Amino acid sequence: MKILCVVGTRPEAIKMAPVILALQAVPQFEVRVLATAQHRHMLDQVLNFFGITPDIDLNIMRPNQTLSALTARLLLELGGVLEAEKPDVVLAQGDTTTVMTVALACFYHRVPFGHVEAGLRTGDINNPFPEEANRVIAGRLAHWHFAPTESSRANLLRENVANAEIFVTGNTVIDALLMTAQRDIEIGVQLDDSKRLVLITSHRRENFGEPFRNICRALRSLAGRNPDIQLLYAVHPNPNVKDVAHAMLSDCDNIVLCEPLDYAPFIAAMKKSYMIISDSGGVQEEAPALGKPVLVLRDETERPEAVDMGVVKLVGPNYERILEEAQRLLDDRSAYEAMARGVSPYGDGDASQRIVKVLQEFANR
Repeated sequence: MKILCVVGTRPEAIKMAPVILALQAVPQFEVRVLATAQHRHMLDQVLNFFGITPDIDLNIMRPNQTLSALTARLLLELGGVLEAEKPDVVLAQGDTTTVMTVALACFYHRVPFGHVEAGLRTGDINNPFPEEANRVIAGRLAHWHFAPTESSRANLLRENVANAEIFVTGNTVIDALLMTAQRDIEIGVQLDDSKRLVLITSHRRENFGEPFRNICRALRSLAGRNPDIQLLYAVHPNPNVKDVAHAMLSDCDNIVLCEPLDYAPFIAAMKKSYMIISDSGGVQEEAPALGKPVLVLRDETERPEAVDMGVVKLVGPNYERILEEAQRLLDDRSAYEAMARGVSPYGDGDASQRIVKVLQEFANR
């Protein structure tokens, strides 16, 4: 059976890498890897780390490309690939424009599509934008829904997805995390080991503009009030983020601004950190398994399990909330320990093997 695995961005590569490696270990599968390169450099470094070489590379990204232009180009290119490759199954992960377009192209070409990390929902089609719409569309078109949690399964059932098409596997991000965390990897950034490390990421489109300036103001105030901490901010290359972050934070003595960290050094930074402030979906999944509290720079999350367990807290792009909750974790040991319990609602490291088993059963039939 021929399986085409599609990746476009760094998070997709991280979460698909364990699946690709597990599929490649099964003799009955012919596994082909397609990179759309929606994120070029950040995608490549993850694939290289896991030893995966794309068989097909669309190199789709262009400077200042609009979502409509990206979608149109992807749909045309993917249609050609499906006609040439004729896969029996296509797999993709998550909620990017790549994933939505893959699902649509598969629907047009009548190729069964498996959606890895299916069923995540905020219920607000505009938040996060455009990810919520992307995953809803992909979910409507998928043949297999590989849901990470029972909550995700419940979301799909509410949308009238057949129970027989839903498989709760856990999240493959934990597979990748456990594979990586056991290795001794350098962060590659000079840090002051005498200070508690606060790790920062922020890149969400819905936070561009004034919300992101509020985030930067809060980070600046947090650093100023706590000279005994060091903030490490891996700054996303989008000018809406990079230009503002450097303008507002580069003169703060205990804020270190760096280029986005490669996957493995970022895991090393998470392991070293005291807490994390981020709007990343992946971080919400990974950090709890490492025992690191996360303050999420969003008002809503499609990953409510960690919030319900008390190891992740939503603060939004809100100056007062960011500052208040971060200061509490720095000052109140009991509050910190309540969030740093090292529990993971997202998986046990065997999600990829569960996905492989479902596809083996399909192939055997």
